[in-house]
Amino acid sequence: MSQDILFSPFHIGSLTLPNRMVMAPLTRNRAGDGNTPHALNVEYYAQRATAGLMISEATQISPQGVGYPGTPGIHSPEQMAGWERVTAAVHKKGGRIFLQLWHVGRVSHPSLQPDGGKPVAPSALAPQGETFTADGMAPFETPRTLDAEEMPFIAAQYAQGAENAMAAGFDGVEIHAANGYLIDQFLRDGTNQRTDLYGGSPENRRRFLKEVVEAVLEVVDAGKVGVRLSPENTFNDICDSEPQATFDAVAEMLNSYHLAYLHVVEGDFVSGEKTLDYPRIKDLFGGPYMANAGYTKELAEKSLQAGTADLISFGSLYIANPDLVVRFAENAPLTEPDEATYYGGGAKGYTDYPFLPR
Repeated sequence: MSQDILFSPFHIGSLTLPNRMVMAPLTRNRAGDGNTPHALNVEYYAQRATAGLMISEATQISPQGVGYPGTPGIHSPEQMAGWERVTAAVHKKGGRIFLQLWHVGRVSHPSLQPDGGKPVAPSALAPQGETFTADGMAPFETPRTLDAEEMPFIAAQYAQGAENAMAAGFDGVEIHAANGYLIDQFLRDGTNQRTDLYGGSPENRRRFLKEVVEAVLEVVDAGKVGVRLSPENTFNDICDSEPQATFDAVAEMLNSYHLAYLHVVEGDFVSGEKTLDYPRIKDLFGGPYMANAGYTKELAEKSLQAGTADLISFGSLYIANPDLVVRFAENAPLTEPDEATYYGGGAKGYTDYPFLPR
C-alpha cells in the first residue's frame, strides 16, 4: 500500500470522497440572530471544501437542545435557509458536507431554554463546573429527568432535523452521541441512573440512541447517516464505570444498520489518556470507521496503513489551516490556531487564516 493512502478516495454510501481527510465538527459560536447561519459561516465552510468530507459544527435539533449562545440550529425556516447558502457554497467548491444533529441535554442553562425551563437529562444529576451563557459563565443547574413518554418525541426531533438538513442541501447527517451531550448522557452509567427501560444494562442505556437512529433512518438513507461516539472522554463531567463493555455493546448494536460511518473520539481529550481497545469497537461496528483526537499527518497515515481506521477527522488543524489537504500533501508548514478566538467573535481567527501562496 502506498504511503499516500490519506489522499486516496474512499466511498461512504453513494458518496465518493476524494481523500480520507475529514473536517471534524467544530463549535465556533458565530451563528447570527436566531441561531441562523449567515455570510461569515458561508465563507468559513467554503474555504475548507477540499476536505474529503466536512461535518458541520454541532447543530441544535430544537429550542430545548440549545446549549450555548451563537450556535446554529436546524429547526426553523430561517436556519434552513442559512444552511442552504452554506451547502450551496461548499458544493460550488466541489465539497461534501454532513450536518451534525445535536441536543445538549443537561449541560444547557435555563437562560437558554424555552420559557426559562430546566435542562433535561436521563437523570437529575447536575454536572460539576460552569457553562457559558449570554451573560458569561454560570454554574450548571440540576436538570429535569425526562419521562419515558418524552423519548419518542425527542427522537422524532432528531428525524425532523435530519429531514430539514437534507432539504437544506446537506449530503448526509451525523448523530451526535458524544462529548457528554444528551445521547451520551444516556449511554454512560455515570449520568444515567434510571431504573426503567432506558437505564441499567448497556443494552438499556443504548436504547435511546437506537430509537434516534431508527427515527432518522425513516427519513434519510443509511448510507447518508453517521454516528459520533466518545467512549472515554470526560468532557462535560461524564464517565462510565465500564466504557469498553458499554461501547462494545453500542458498536454491536449499530452494526445492523449499515450506516455511512462510525466516528469515534479516541481517548479523553481532557486528560489525553487513551486506554480502550478501539480496533475492537471498529470490528464490532463492521462499517467505515472514522478516528478522531490528536491525529497528525504521520499518525493518520500509520492508522490507515494498519487498517485501524478508514477515515481520519481533524479539528484544531482545520481551524487554522483551511487548505489542510494541500499542506499535508506538500508537507508544508502548518499555521498554529489562536485558541483565544475559538469561540465567538467575527472574522478574526475564523476566516482570516492564510492559504499557502499560489
